[in-house]
Amino acid sequence: MSQTHFGFQTVDEREKARRVRAVFDSVAPRYDLMNDLMSVGLHRWWKATTVWVAAPQPGQRVLDIAGGTGDLALALAAKVQPGGLVVHTDINETMLREGRARLLDRGWVLPTVVCDAEQLPFGDAAFDLVTVAFGLRNMTHKELALREMNRVLKVGGKLLVLEFSKVAPPLRQAYDWYSFHVLPRLGRWVAGDEASYRYLAESIRMHPDQETLRGMMQEAGFGHVDVHNLTAGIVALHVGIKT
Repeated sequence: MSQTHFGFQTVDEREKARRVRAVFDSVAPRYDLMNDLMSVGLHRWWKATTVWVAAPQPGQRVLDIAGGTGDLALALAAKVQPGGLVVHTDINETMLREGRARLLDRGWVLPTVVCDAEQLPFGDAAFDLVTVAFGLRNMTHKELALREMNRVLKVGGKLLVLEFSKVAPPLRQAYDWYSFHVLPRLGRWVAGDEASYRYLAESIRMHPDQETLRGMMQEAGFGHVDVHNLTAGIVALHVGIKT
C-alpha cells in the first residue's frame, strides 16, 4: 500500500481518505462560523476575489469541486444566469448536505453531487469554469485531480484553485504561532474539536508552495497559469487556462 501524509503524519493512502472524511464530518456544523473566526472574515474577500477573477458569464457551465457549504457555488450561480449552470460537488456527504440546505434556504436548487475529484463523473469538455476553494490540499493524488479538472474543461476554459499557501517571510513566525497555538484552541472552544484544526495547520505546511503548484498545473495540461498572492501569501489563487 502506498503512503502519503496526513498533516505531519505518514499514513496509508486509504487511511488518509478516511481521516479527512472524519475531519469534515466533525467540523461541518460549525464550518462557516470557524472560517469567519479563523480568517477574521477574510475568507469572504478571498472567495469574492476568486469569483471576480473567474468572470463567469451568463449561460456558462461551472463545476465547483470541494464546494462544501456552498458559498462559492452560491456566488457563481447568480453570475451565470440566465441559462447557466453551477454543479456543486464534494467528496464529503456531510459537508454537501450542509451546503445544499444553505443553498435551498437562499432559494437556489443546484445539482449536488458526491464525487471524488480524482475520478470526476463528468464528460470531457463539459464545463467553462472549474473552481476548487480550500480543497486541493486534502486530496491524496493532487496531480490526478488536476488532470481530471483539465479533462472536464473546454479548451480556453479556466481552473481557479484558491488555497492556503506559503506566507511572506516577515509574517511566518507570527503565522506559525497563530496556526499552532490559536487555531487548535479556537477549534476546541467553538467546534469542540482541537485535533481537526491542528490537522488544518499541518496540512497547510504540507501543501505545495505557489511555484510548485503552478508547475503541477502546467504538467496537468494548463498552458498558462497565473498566481495571485492574497494577504501576503497566506492564500494564493492559481488560475490555469486549458489550451
